[in-house]
Amino acid sequence: MPNENRRAERVAEAIREEVATFLAEDVKDPRITGLVTVTGVDVTRDLRHAKVYVSVMGSDTERAATLDGLASVATHLRSRLGRALRLRLAPEISFHLDESIARAARIESLLAQLKDGSPPGPADTDD
Repeated sequence: MPNENRRAERVAEAIREEVATFLAEDVKDPRITGLVTVTGVDVTRDLRHAKVYVSVMGSDTERAATLDGLASVATHLRSRLGRALRLRLAPEISFHLDESIARAARIESLLAQLKDGSPPGPADTDD
């Protein structure tokens, strides 16, 4: 049982590296703009599904367009993963937005404002 879990973790890490390389070097979809970072990958125990978490820096429309572009290249990426990782059956890939980096940047900004003694602006307050 533990070997299966370790295998899923190894495959998830290999998928993360391969997707990051693909996004940095080979992606041709014009909708994928801005800084896209692969923050993590969750793979099911049977290796049939992979959730790829990405952080996209940019406006809301750029994020939405980038997620659409990623969804459209998922099939191509799946076949590439099958060849690169030598898997008999490559996992179905779905991309999910990870906003942890954007939240961390916002927190850093708010902490810097508190340190300087300046009040947060209207864009910095919660709804």
